[in-house]
Amino acid sequence: MSRVGKSRAYALPPEERELFLTELGNVIPLTPHGRFLPSPVQLPPVPLSLFRDEREVIHESLHDPVRWDADTQTGEEAAYVRPGITRQTLRNLRQGNWVAQAELDLHGLTRAEAKRELAEFLYECKRRGARCVRIIHGKGLGSVNREPVLKLHVRYWLTQRDEVLAYVQARPVDGGGGAVMVLLKSPHA
Repeated sequence: MSRVGKSRAYALPPEERELFLTELGNVIPLTPHGRFLPSPVQLPPVPLSLFRDEREVIHESLHDPVRWDADTQTGEEAAYVRPGITRQTLRNLRQGNWVAQAELDLHGLTRAEAKRELAEFLYECKRRGARCVRIIHGKGLGSVNREPVLKLHVRYWLTQRDEVLAYVQARPVDGGGGAVMVLLKSPHA
């Protein structure tokens, strides 16, 4: 016992001291230094990637408001044109008058992987001076509930990229609803 504990224990009358010690019963005394040392508990490791993935999902849910059926409600093919670009340019892209100079296939990738691959692909296309590219995101036929996972995400991400002037759903011969044809800025612009 500590010095304070000994002085109080001996200050008690003998009968109270006996009653006190009886009440303690099988109490284990503290270590000599007077502190309780709990046995170390090994916690299971938590992968840091789990926290990173959860943060990314929360961020995307707040900043990537995409509905998988947005373009099926109107029955129209998806298309995007940046303000200032003529509708004729969009029409030429839709009719296949632009030849794809590069292609990216995102099949089998997660959203995070697809977003990273898309950014790297667009950077490389810009560096090489490619003007028209095809991005294959898939139709979702192999996905759970046969819903496209990447389709609208890719289209949303493209609208956020400064180098993208326009995109249209690919012609059936180029992948139809599973791909988009993208027109990029000129490297000199």
